[in-house]
Amino acid sequence: MIRRLALLALVGASLALPLAARADTTEVGGIKFENSVSLGNAHLQLNGAGVRYKAVFKVYAAGLYLNAKAATPEAVLGASGARRLHIVMLREIDANELGKLFTRGMEQNASREEFSKVIPGVIKMGEIFSQRKKLASGDYFSIDYVPGIGSIIVVNGKPASEPIKEPEFFNALMKIWLGKSPADAQLKEALLGRSVTPSGNRDSYN
Repeated sequence: MIRRLALLALVGASLALPLAARADTTEVGGIKFENSVSLGNAHLQLNGAGVRYKAVFKVYAAGLYLNAKAATPEAVLGASGARRLHIVMLREIDANELGKLFTRGMEQNASREEFSKVIPGVIKMGEIFSQRKKLASGDYFSIDYVPGIGSIIVVNGKPASEPIKEPEFFNALMKIWLGKSPADAQLKEALLGRSVTPSGNRDSYN
């Protein structure tokens, strides 16, 4: 019981980012991301943020938080300590379909052996999204990795399930955006904090 209360307290400290305007924020796609956040006892900084596009439509804004700046996928995936990916929807989308797209993205960017190790987490993630009919514009969720606990999915400020304990899960999920076949190549560059040459109406974080 004590351990469970401690876990809930930690999750409470790691709930999704407030979107109110502050001086210490970075704005992409009309969404303000805090430049630094606390996750448990860790102090994280915004590594990069950008917008996921589907054709010309903005789907969501995403921000990546690490305890030290990383400019390559290898550095992000090899980072120690707590990490967070925070996503804010910019249009309504079928939540179950989004879960399926995430699963497909993980599978496309992992070897068969790597993917087999995270199947329990993939199933749990799919259940979280399938339980929701839709994600509306303005809805948000975070995937927080806390060493010793696992990956915590927080939807609209509330933990959606028990932590996903497989240590490989968070990196497998991150490869959706940072892998060899990223969901959006320009979003990949933005999350890595790289300069992005805008294409059309694309937003980026430098």
